[in-house]
Amino acid sequence: MTKLQSFFGPYLILIKLLLTGLVILSLSRLGLVVWQWDRVIAATSLPTIFWQGLRADLIMMGMLLVPLALAMPLLANRFGWKIWQNLVLIWGVLVIVLISFMEASTPAFISQYDLRPNRLFVEYLRYPKEVFATLWQGFRWPLLIGLTLTVISGGMAVKLLRRWLNNHQKPWPVWKIWLTLPLLLLILALMIRSSIGHRPANPSSFALTSDAMVNSLMLDSAWSVYFAIYNMQHESNAADVYGTMTSEAILAQLHENYPWIGLDTQQKFPTLNIRQATVKRDKPLNLVIILQESMGATFVESLGGEYSVTPELERLKKQGWWFEQLYATGTRSVRGIEAIVSGYLPTPARSVVKLSLSQQNFFTIADLLKQRGYFTEFIYGGESHFDNMASFFIGNGFESVIDQHDYDNPVFTGSWGVSDEDLLNKAHQQLQQKHAEGKPYFSLVFSSSNHSPYEFPDGRIELDNPIKQSNTNTVKYADYALGQFFDRAMQSDYWEDTLFLVIADHDLNVFGDALVPIERFQIPGLILGADIKPRSIPTVASQVDMAPTLLSLMGISAETPMIGRDLSLESEQQSKGRAMMQFADNYALMQGDKVTVLRPHNTALEGQYSLSTRQLKIVGSASIEDEHKALAHVLLPSWLYREQRYDMPLGRADLKP
Repeated sequence: MTKLQSFFGPYLILIKLLLTGLVILSLSRLGLVVWQWDRVIAATSLPTIFWQGLRADLIMMGMLLVPLALAMPLLANRFGWKIWQNLVLIWGVLVIVLISFMEASTPAFISQYDLRPNRLFVEYLRYPKEVFATLWQGFRWPLLIGLTLTVISGGMAVKLLRRWLNNHQKPWPVWKIWLTLPLLLLILALMIRSSIGHRPANPSSFALTSDAMVNSLMLDSAWSVYFAIYNMQHESNAADVYGTMTSEAILAQLHENYPWIGLDTQQKFPTLNIRQATVKRDKPLNLVIILQESMGATFVESLGGEYSVTPELERLKKQGWWFEQLYATGTRSVRGIEAIVSGYLPTPARSVVKLSLSQQNFFTIADLLKQRGYFTEFIYGGESHFDNMASFFIGNGFESVIDQHDYDNPVFTGSWGVSDEDLLNKAHQQLQQKHAEGKPYFSLVFSSSNHSPYEFPDGRIELDNPIKQSNTNTVKYADYALGQFFDRAMQSDYWEDTLFLVIADHDLNVFGDALVPIERFQIPGLILGADIKPRSIPTVASQVDMAPTLLSLMGISAETPMIGRDLSLESEQQSKGRAMMQFADNYALMQGDKVTVLRPHNTALEGQYSLSTRQLKIVGSASIEDEHKALAHVLLPSWLYREQRYDMPLGRADLKP
């Protein structure tokens, strides 16, 4: 060891810290690979996953060692030696604790999201109360084990680093450190770039299989989260990850699919278009949208789901319009909200519900209906500040927000707020009151019971799973509460004057062995109430199609910036349809059974989706035409958001048929 110390001098401690980090990350990856063995072996080879994993680990460790490298010429000398040793001790412990904590957090995150920790890991930190309650109730043992492993790693790091520092010989001369420093910085730069090409490596460089989860195993969790934070800070350019098009080319491409939008990029609101209602009414209907938390097609037997825990929804679908191929735009509630309430297409950036430029003067159907004299309201069972919902809604047309603090004597309160029974009882009361006042009414009702840790009142349902706090039991409870609500609603005076949409925000635990697990994006959708006659809608549809369809059925002709399809038109119901899906860093445009998948800084792929097997099969590279079509869909909303051009002119909401 004396020879090593003599040769490497103060650099030896950096080498030891590097090797320690690589060992921790490699052992964690080995454990994850063993855990997910079947999917890993089906997707790639072990040498590939571990070699690529080493690349990713070197990137992260290189970044973590840069501060010490920059401090070395100033402190690793006889004048600052003590300060240098203390800095190495503190920084080294922080590095080991950080990577250990992130790796210890990974299994629980993969269980929930089927990916390593990413931007969701950061976004949820803003809500410590809800997150801690969820972790404690649903992931108590993983939480305790992870914290224990982190504390142990921190203690071992202190002992190791102190031993290494005590055995370290005296510092090199200053000239020797300055002379060798350029070589160290070059090595670190090569580690961090992990490429000699024009672009440094990024997570998309490791997207080598068709299984997004397996691709994420090639990364390490600290780098995955760091890159997510970096992207969040540069979201104004988020669309550039897929390529660029001029605004004229974007509109021209989309005009082929949506002939109702124009081609003039100079208009203040380029996608503004007039839609005439297909149903003529003397008095437009009221509207209630019931947004069901995480109630994906997975739980609906008639949609090919794995479970049959929605008997009430199956009963209700016989009384309204049932969508056989409806798909969510993303995997978060706010993504569903922006699609359903604003008709807004998904982007790689955060939802506009949370972004700063869309907190006012951003189109929602609430704003449109408010200008038509409707009372507009958001009813939620939890804290309305979560995901910035209250701010977005109040700034964009909602006059009232009801949340957890507005319920008197709820029958049940869990980690995420009052039960769905309390929520829907409140919605029923509000509907009765507004109907009695003779005021037109729009309400967005957002459920929360079906959320980990899956809490709901006893004695309501026959348990599907012997473990009460399970997702299937909670979905069954949410379905029960929905059935109870509609039994009351159908007997109420407001039924004949009100249109209802029941729709999920997304499926639970969106995962799968595909670049975009399309089967996990399918959700139930049901329009009923008033004079709606039962029918099945077979076309591929998206959440962004709901608002134009609802307005048409309500009897409201309007000029809006929404490009979604009006599915009340017979021609649209019979078309093959299309849907857009954002998953992690990938984007899918589904047209009938053909799917175009965009990947960051990579070639677009073509796939075929089988509804019967619920599987996506990649068949090769996408055509230029299909790539441009998908690219136009993902670039349009980013462009409109950045330039604040997704709204409608004031005073134009009173359009008459």
